[in-house]
Amino acid sequence: MYHAHYGMQRVAGLDGMLVVSVRDGDAEPFAYDGEHTVLLMDWWHKSVYEQAVGLASVPMVFVGEPQSLLINGRGVFNCSPPAASNGGGGAACNAFGGECGWPTLFTASPGKTYRLRIGSLTSLASLSFEIEGHTMTVVEADGYYVTPVVVKNLFIYSGETYSVLVTADQDPSRSYWAASHVVSRDPTKTAPGRAVVRYAAAGGGHSDDPRTPPPAGPRWNDTASRVAQSRSFAALPGHVEPPPARPDRVLLLLNTQSKIDNHTKWAINGVSLSFPATPYLVAMKHGLRSEFDQRPPPDGYDHRSLNLSSPPASLAVRHAAYRLALGSVVDVVLQNTMIPSPNSGRSETHPWHLHGHDFWVLGYGEGKFVPEVDGPGLNAASGAVMKNTVALHPMGWTAVRFRASNPGVWLFHCHLEAHVYMGMGVVFEEGVDMLPRLPASIMGCGRTKGHHY
Repeated sequence: MYHAHYGMQRVAGLDGMLVVSVRDGDAEPFAYDGEHTVLLMDWWHKSVYEQAVGLASVPMVFVGEPQSLLINGRGVFNCSPPAASNGGGGAACNAFGGECGWPTLFTASPGKTYRLRIGSLTSLASLSFEIEGHTMTVVEADGYYVTPVVVKNLFIYSGETYSVLVTADQDPSRSYWAASHVVSRDPTKTAPGRAVVRYAAAGGGHSDDPRTPPPAGPRWNDTASRVAQSRSFAALPGHVEPPPARPDRVLLLLNTQSKIDNHTKWAINGVSLSFPATPYLVAMKHGLRSEFDQRPPPDGYDHRSLNLSSPPASLAVRHAAYRLALGSVVDVVLQNTMIPSPNSGRSETHPWHLHGHDFWVLGYGEGKFVPEVDGPGLNAASGAVMKNTVALHPMGWTAVRFRASNPGVWLFHCHLEAHVYMGMGVVFEEGVDMLPRLPASIMGCGRTKGHHY
């Protein structure tokens, strides 16, 4: 997927899908008759400017729940399908102005198998996606083949992509709902995303509208089912390189929310990330040391005294960066906590995304990560799936491993726009001295404005 990463432009819909095909002559480890892309998003009536101002205000005004969920850019608001009656109806809804009816996701030929390339670029919502009456076989995640897993509904988090195989093996005389539902947050203020999968009719045309009410979706607060599905994915043998045997460095990152100078912020190990006026890469390459904080952020926290329900308060907003040895193997353990009351009193799902690298997912755990107990097991994750985005589930931990082999400065952050805007992220630097001269076209911000380097 591609999307904007400046301010909160992605919330306004600056995104889309990219399909990368295998090279000519190469065969994929599964077969299908056709393919379609499915881009899932959420949508607000409030502009991104209003949202950003609210997040930076004292007191903070949160963006709130999205008004709609979109499937391939189409959605509804304040529009419900009529209840199915007498075996017909269920889809009629003049929701798109001149177009009457729910959008068609795709039209299937009976008996054929289709690859759906599904991606989520939601700005807040974690989702469950399903096609009424059909199972889906997950065969790829974030560009890597996985051992096939059959699911009724796919839990998908912002920044993730999956390929699933769906066979058109149901009654071809009717159509079926495709639906996305909010999970991990209260969904009552957000209408589900809906589209229709139709079957091609024998004499041309397509099947009639769905005859049943849309799927209700899974329970939104069933964390155990979401964790179980995350754990079910494994690398397809022979197609994904196994992780290195052990790390050179371990970072324990504690995810918390509190107030800094009366501003509500997210922080990692007490540090809320703020971007300097001069981009990190430019400042580091040209020795502009005053442009970012030279003190490295903490590698860990006091896990022994940590109370997940009452975590320590954030300390400061900083332009900080972790300096990694080029080529080193790094483990990152993300630890979730509860947002203190009265702001919330709950623990949220955070999809973490790493720029410039893919990582092996070593494991998920409930409660508090204990290095002496949980750490040794991470080195045994021989079938670890490789991804670039991973879910940190409520009141739990997630561990990943990557090789710092891409010279540059890279963001590792929660993929929820409001959260990274409020400081939930870290910066990794590796091998900047190996990079050639930076192009003049990227100069012009901060200290480089009006100067030639």
